[in-house]
Amino acid sequence: MRKVFKKILIGAVKPRIGDFRIFIKLPQAKNRTDKRDKLMKHLVVFTPSGKRGSFEAGTPVLEAAQQLGVDLDSVCGGRGICSKCQVTPSFGDFPKHGVTVDQKAVSTWNAIEQRYHEKRGLKPDRRLGCQVKIQGDLVIDVPAESQVHKQVIRKAASSRHIEMDPATKLYYVEVLEPDMHEPKGDLERLKTALSEQWNINALQASLSFVKKLQRILRKGEWRVTVAVNVVPGDGIGRIVNIWPGYYEASIYGLAIDLGSTTIAAHLTDLGSGKVIASSGIMNPQIRFGEDLMSRVSYAMMNTDGADAMTKEVRRAIDKLILELAETADIRQNDILEAVFVCNPVMHHLLLGIDPVELGQAPFALATSGSLYLDAKDVDLSSLLDDARIYLLPCIAGHVGADAAAVALSEEPNKSEELTLIVDVGTNAEILLGNKKRVLACSSPTGPAFEGAQISSGQRAAPGAIERVEIEAKSKEPRFRVIGSELWSDEPGFEESIKKIGVTGICGSGIIEAVAEMRLAGLLDESGLIGSPAATGTKRSKPDGRTYSYELYNTNDASQPPIQVTQGDIRAIQLAKSALYAGAKLLMDEMGVDKVEKVVLAGAFGAHISSKHAMILGMIPDVTLKNVTSAGNAAGTGARIALCNIHARSEIEQIVGKITKVETAVEPKFQEHFVAANAIPHKTDPFTELRKVVQIPNPSFNYLPEKNGKLGRRRRRRAQ
Repeated sequence: MRKVFKKILIGAVKPRIGDFRIFIKLPQAKNRTDKRDKLMKHLVVFTPSGKRGSFEAGTPVLEAAQQLGVDLDSVCGGRGICSKCQVTPSFGDFPKHGVTVDQKAVSTWNAIEQRYHEKRGLKPDRRLGCQVKIQGDLVIDVPAESQVHKQVIRKAASSRHIEMDPATKLYYVEVLEPDMHEPKGDLERLKTALSEQWNINALQASLSFVKKLQRILRKGEWRVTVAVNVVPGDGIGRIVNIWPGYYEASIYGLAIDLGSTTIAAHLTDLGSGKVIASSGIMNPQIRFGEDLMSRVSYAMMNTDGADAMTKEVRRAIDKLILELAETADIRQNDILEAVFVCNPVMHHLLLGIDPVELGQAPFALATSGSLYLDAKDVDLSSLLDDARIYLLPCIAGHVGADAAAVALSEEPNKSEELTLIVDVGTNAEILLGNKKRVLACSSPTGPAFEGAQISSGQRAAPGAIERVEIEAKSKEPRFRVIGSELWSDEPGFEESIKKIGVTGICGSGIIEAVAEMRLAGLLDESGLIGSPAATGTKRSKPDGRTYSYELYNTNDASQPPIQVTQGDIRAIQLAKSALYAGAKLLMDEMGVDKVEKVVLAGAFGAHISSKHAMILGMIPDVTLKNVTSAGNAAGTGARIALCNIHARSEIEQIVGKITKVETAVEPKFQEHFVAANAIPHKTDPFTELRKVVQIPNPSFNYLPEKNGKLGRRRRRRAQ
């Protein structure tokens, strides 16, 4: 043992320490301290990619990113000139990653950074990746503007007929001029005009509105156009904005789907209902934790954790709004309303409420009802202070307004068929119901479906593999990448990807890859990858004590091969098992063992193959033609609530009738979860699926390592 340790210390042998640090001290050792320190490795986690690795102290962050294949831009070659490699170190406790990061985990501000800051300016939390060096365990966020391959936010607005009756409308009025004999204020006379000419009563106005009222009334010669937002039910109206004379231009609203991974927004004309611009960005809270519970943990473990996450998400929303206004070439002051849908944790963090209670039973919400606010209440500086904010109601502790929006969009309460609706994401929301009854639950699927926690995984961006097919006999793969319409085995493919390359695999790609591996006999029911001898392909590569399947290799030493590892399979198994177990719990509560229809909602659900999802065992067995995609159903629900005031009352009533099933306390969840680990399932027969595809049944089981090599297979069955 002493000899092994000695070899490690002198660098002759690379220690297998994974994410952990080893402290070794040999008796009578001379001048070992420096060498030991150089061997000290620190865990570095990059977000939003989720890629991680261990690096020696003093390694530049840019170099670490390049070694891991993290999408971090650099043009100047690390000279500190281009500023493309800006990163944001995060500090505090990160239970999800198992690290605590303090300020000493990065090197101090150097002269190059200082010079750049003086000339061009760096945001307070930003560092240059080429200059900042690793000094301890570290969590590093790569902002969108520092990524070479920009994120493709796949939450486009779906085509949907919506009866237009928005809460915010324009009204032209003629106001009586001041009269010494009738000493009324300008605001009071404006309210009188709206009451007499439009029958709008019970109006309110903020101080900021009153401050500009007199100037605009006189500029318009007592003829003005006002924007009024009405709260359904109580009839109370809020004067939002005012223009002199007759205002002919359009006013706009935002439907915002605030997800744990992405934030998507649709800029909508409140007159016509037309979506004039859609865009999205990564949720910057990812660096505090990829899933919801890790963010709750961050808030628990760090005094200012919740405040930090609130500031980050509000800043991101402001940025998104400004981008949309610029894209649509409109004035941001003409955006007068925003409707938000989000899960409970995002709901609380948007409002600036500590989410700690959502991290422990009984998962109590601070408020579950719908909310009407002003933009200034949530510090959205990109909007007028008086712009109105509406948040849809939450269903329960971990079933939020996004699930309510899905219910509004898909209307399971009006369906004759028993319908399962799955909004696939980091935290999946699941609805099951028909005219008689609607059930709901959430299931912690984690970020694997988004490409995180996957060895070659990345977010959806140009260069990411999004479609995979594997030929059953030859075991050879073909694939498509985002940014090219050609398959990898088609003429012209290499030319089509010349600029973007093949950079990794995104969520839809990894789902299809795993499912295709199962169909091709490369993967057994338990999720084990077979050896080259067992599978008949050299693409099965030894990888420690297991095997990996190689999808793509440029044979360029600077570009690691894109492969599916045994760890990747496990991450997908855990995610899909949580999803399936949640659906089975709802079916148990409903007293059924089959559903008639499955709807895949969400940006991710819209881009995965229903066949591959079923082969993987993500969803219950059903006739494939009865599996449909609803696109971004939560975003559609937000648009419906934005464009139709009566829809808000409708969803508030629906939410009150939905029965919540809590997966965290249901004893059968674990039982369903374990059975769902098999691909597609350990006990459910999936008879409808097997009518369409033939699933082989190999078994790959290996002895432990012998002399550093894999032992022989114990057994193998094939059909």
